[in-house]
Amino acid sequence: MQVNISIGENHRFELREALLIYGDRRRSFVTRHQVTPHKQGPPTLEAAQPLTLGFLESLVRSLSGSWKAEILPEDVLANGDRMIVWWTAACHRQMFYENSEQKATGLNGRTFPQPPLVWRVAGGDLKIRAITVNKRPGAATTLAVAPFWNLSDDGRVCTGTMRRPDNATAASITEWERGFYESAFTHANVGRITRHPGGFEGLWSDLADKRQPFPVKTLIHLPQTLAQFVRDERG
Repeated sequence: MQVNISIGENHRFELREALLIYGDRRRSFVTRHQVTPHKQGPPTLEAAQPLTLGFLESLVRSLSGSWKAEILPEDVLANGDRMIVWWTAACHRQMFYENSEQKATGLNGRTFPQPPLVWRVAGGDLKIRAITVNKRPGAATTLAVAPFWNLSDDGRVCTGTMRRPDNATAASITEWERGFYESAFTHANVGRITRHPGGFEGLWSDLADKRQPFPVKTLIHLPQTLAQFVRDERG
């Protein structure tokens, strides 16, 4: 069996091996088979062979194409296969609000102090948590709820129409941050996201266009550590 495909130039591919996946509702396993071609009939599979780590690594490299190493900036906390975690120090950012119930309309387009944040991108999903100390966190650092609309209780951002990169690399960090802040905050996904006595609107109304630092005492502390956040565990 031969396959001809044009990828800038003609390449000739031959059927050499096959992977068979067996499974039930709980688990699966894979067998690897050499393929024997026949001039007068379909190819046949040879006896199953165990998968090796070397074969899997080779397969991933061939499917994903060439991978280029990159220099990681100091704000990157962890990175892996299509996953990156970084932190941002306290700063001031412009934020945009658009709500069908006309809530927080007075906040739209104004500038607000931001708490220190940790960001996690994996599989196209963005998750955000806050931290209470304005320095690079360690594995055991406990996190806090990021006090924003559009976030679920596990920190996942409801991206909606947010412009976002299609990768998770150090070079894409700025684009992820820009996409988050330049999209409209439209709704609350959880009931309580701040300890401020005035709730969400009270917190951000007090902070609008202020040069003061974000009041970290208003953050809701979580038992989740940075290490658990990196591993996508709830804590």
